[in-house]
Amino acid sequence: MWSIVGTFIGGLGLFLLAVSLISDGLRLAAGNSLHRILETSTRTPLRGVATGVLVTALVQSSSAVTVATIGFVNAGLLTLVQSLGIVYGANIGTTMAGWLVAAVGFDFSIDVLALPLIGIGMILRLLRPGSRVASVGEALAGFGLFFIGVDLLRDAFEGFSETVDVASFAPQGGLGIVLYVGLGFFMTVVTQASAAAIAITLTAATGGLIGIDAAAAMVIGANVGTTSTAMLAVIGATANARRVAAAHVIFNGMTGLVALALLPLLLWLVRNTGSALGLADVPAITLALFHTMFNLLGVLLMWPLTGRLAHFLMNRFTTDVELVAKLQFLDRNVMATPTLAIDALYREVIRASSLTRQLVAGAVSAEGGRDPSSAHLQQGVQDLINNIETFVTELEVTRLPEDMKGNLPLILRVIGYLEDVVWLVGELEEHRPDLDAIMLPPVIQEVATFQAAILAQVHSSDLTQATFSASESRLEFESLQRRWHNLKSVLLEAATQRLIPLHRLNSALEALRSALKMSEQLTKAAERLVALGVVPAGVVEAADQGHEGDTEKAAG
Repeated sequence: MWSIVGTFIGGLGLFLLAVSLISDGLRLAAGNSLHRILETSTRTPLRGVATGVLVTALVQSSSAVTVATIGFVNAGLLTLVQSLGIVYGANIGTTMAGWLVAAVGFDFSIDVLALPLIGIGMILRLLRPGSRVASVGEALAGFGLFFIGVDLLRDAFEGFSETVDVASFAPQGGLGIVLYVGLGFFMTVVTQASAAAIAITLTAATGGLIGIDAAAAMVIGANVGTTSTAMLAVIGATANARRVAAAHVIFNGMTGLVALALLPLLLWLVRNTGSALGLADVPAITLALFHTMFNLLGVLLMWPLTGRLAHFLMNRFTTDVELVAKLQFLDRNVMATPTLAIDALYREVIRASSLTRQLVAGAVSAEGGRDPSSAHLQQGVQDLINNIETFVTELEVTRLPEDMKGNLPLILRVIGYLEDVVWLVGELEEHRPDLDAIMLPPVIQEVATFQAAILAQVHSSDLTQATFSASESRLEFESLQRRWHNLKSVLLEAATQRLIPLHRLNSALEALRSALKMSEQLTKAAERLVALGVVPAGVVEAADQGHEGDTEKAAG
């Protein structure tokens, strides 16, 4: 008995090592090709499915494909809908492991194929270490170990079936099927490789240890269990990463439930399909075909729901950044009526300017480090600006009244001012350590007074206030410029007298200059908006309400 257990553990270890070598070797050999394939071959959901199938079958790791997909979604190179296509395809591609096990056959002399593959692979690895040739050699050696591992698992299960009468204590009926599903799920979670669980299942069925129904249930469990890798990978990850992982869980879970409910029908269909295709009626081939068939069924069932699934996921796992960046007044409905779209555009721009002033106030007044929520607000405002710019470029200009066509370039200029401010906030944060370092008694009061004047001027440029005056805001900025020249003289004098660190001075001056430039750009933005006449009472009220909601959520 102990020799059987040892053979099983050794076979499983070799199999897991083989899968790792195949996956790592082929991915390294491909280099950036995997990324290029995912980026260029997902223009339609159907092509995304095909890409997921081919790439997963090639690298023998649905986890690697899923992680790469998550990276592209985060980078904005793939949409969530495109990533769903790859997730669907990856589940079909991962069935290739079962076909490899079935294709080897159990009356085939493993040594004839496996040992030469290991030898050739290691020779390539030794001849060209660190190259793509070495990676190919690693993958070849992995395939050789794959076959040896399967062979050892077969020997272990054959020996176990001869030693123990499994049928005497194996659960029967519906409870037994559920337990076998749980066993397949557990094996995948423990090994973190559905291919290993599938190989164990196929070899156990071939060795007569379990029946076809029980083995099929284990395959379903292993297919669902592969989602554990995705769930573990996105702990503490971004919202987009969690959405892709959730799509993986939903797809595999729904597919598993349907396969379990239709298990007798699917097995009947598999046997007849295998007979029609001329495939041998052996457990390994039957189960490999079953695994592929129910994943194809899952894609057919989920395909019409892809759009709704993407919409559902986009409304989940929402981050503070996305709450700020989400358009509140602009959408496809208002775009159908350009005159309404212009009004909504004005409202959204005022909201963006209000959030930008809040960002500046937090950056200028920060002491001893930046509030983490400010980074979220900065990214959110940048994304909001990008979303507004996209809307303006898509707006049907030809349907606008003549008196409104000329307003779009001016709106884009305002957006440009706000974008400059967001960039300047980043510049200020980069130089903040040097600014904090010169905040010493000789100049600390002068710097603090200048910062307070900037905050006052930023507040005065808020055109949603009933007391706003463009001319007064401009006068305050001109006064601020004079303060800046005086402060610069004070700082230079203090540095020459070695009262503040000279080597920190230039960077500190850049931080203060960035703050001054922010004030100037906000003043220009307010002046442009006033010139456009975009601040009637209704707009002010709506913008203030939207601003308050964003502030509370972003601050949280």
